[in-house]
Amino acid sequence: MTIEEMVKNARAAMEEISDYDQAQTDKMLSAISKAVFDQAEPLAKLAIEETRLGRLDHKIGKNQGMATNIFGALKNKPSVGVLREIPEEGLIEVGHPVGVIGSVTPTTNPTITPLGNGLMALKGKNAMIVSPHPRSKKTTKETIELMREALVSVGAPRDLLQVIEEPSIEKSQELMKSVDLIVATGGPGLVKSAYSSGKPAYGVGPGNVQAILDRDFDVDAAAELTVIGRSFDNGIVCACQQSLIYPMEKEAEVFKALESKQAAVITDEGDLAKLRETIFPEGRANPDMIGQDPDVIAKAAGISIPDGSQIIAVRVDKVGEAELFCKEKMLPVLALKGYDTFEEAVAYAKENLLLEGAGHSAGVFTHTKEHMVYAGEKLPVSRVVINQPTIDAGGSPANGLNPTVSLGCGSWGNNIISENLNYKHLINVSRVAMPVEPTDTGSPWD
Repeated sequence: MTIEEMVKNARAAMEEISDYDQAQTDKMLSAISKAVFDQAEPLAKLAIEETRLGRLDHKIGKNQGMATNIFGALKNKPSVGVLREIPEEGLIEVGHPVGVIGSVTPTTNPTITPLGNGLMALKGKNAMIVSPHPRSKKTTKETIELMREALVSVGAPRDLLQVIEEPSIEKSQELMKSVDLIVATGGPGLVKSAYSSGKPAYGVGPGNVQAILDRDFDVDAAAELTVIGRSFDNGIVCACQQSLIYPMEKEAEVFKALESKQAAVITDEGDLAKLRETIFPEGRANPDMIGQDPDVIAKAAGISIPDGSQIIAVRVDKVGEAELFCKEKMLPVLALKGYDTFEEAVAYAKENLLLEGAGHSAGVFTHTKEHMVYAGEKLPVSRVVINQPTIDAGGSPANGLNPTVSLGCGSWGNNIISENLNYKHLINVSRVAMPVEPTDTGSPWD
């Protein structure tokens, strides 16, 4: 089927649901999210088999978590018809679909990206066509087929969701030029193509999430949260923690705590050099190491780590351009750097972010509000998560960030939004403006 035919079918499907009310709309979302939740394990197994990236247990949890969290955040939110009335301003807001949405998805998240973007698209009665990464096309196709069958089960047209079964760069570019809006999740080249398509586009920037351990926070708790945040799906999620910047005088305590949480801490210069060359041969990321288990990475580097290690943690003496380990690493390897003052720690984090990942996220383990605010003021990031695994930057029931699969990085990351993508970004709003009694406030310069 051609892209032109897919877009035509998508528009026809949208017309069929043009009169859906909020309850009918949310019923579609319920069916879709439940279908993916129920098949979380088979979809995770298929993704592992097809992509050879990540961890099965984490992929199952990721599929279940996103199905639950995103639908939970969208349920009963106004997105159809009258959204709200503001009598004191004489305004009535009315929601409309933006149209057919093109979703370009990565190999790292072949199920949750089409699921998350699909739920948000359908929340506004849009249709969506997915262009999957060629390396994960089977998993994404199976995900979309499940979602299509779920639509049919509640009387909705299946062509509200479609997938390019044999993806290519050419088809992806054609899709981006043919739809009404694009959500692009992938590398900078893909995002640039989306922005160059002539259509409105939401892109995401790369992640290089820095985390700072303050002196007033429990070291064992920070170690546990760090291992969770770095090991998740073997580090292929953009919000995974990349570094831990800790008080220098607590180095021994930090390393011991990390080791107790199944981190292999590497300080030997020879082993560090071997790892550096394995992960960044000639200064470039090694694609063969992406998403691999720690023991696979260690074996490739010719070093020994304890059995059952969840991550490899490497001590560094430099930050920014001077140390390759300070770049984004899509694998379970964590950079460790000591600091003397909290201001110095923030400066280290900023330098790493400006090397790569500006606009994305950071984490701080602290009980001092002034330090939370200071990090928010000084770091060029859209999210600073406090006392949580940094993967919760994508939204969690335990914080106020809306659950999403697309984390906007603002102008720092060459993105149009500096927040988590949500359904409001995928609807048009008409504002009915009635006359109100003017308020005489006098001269604005008084």
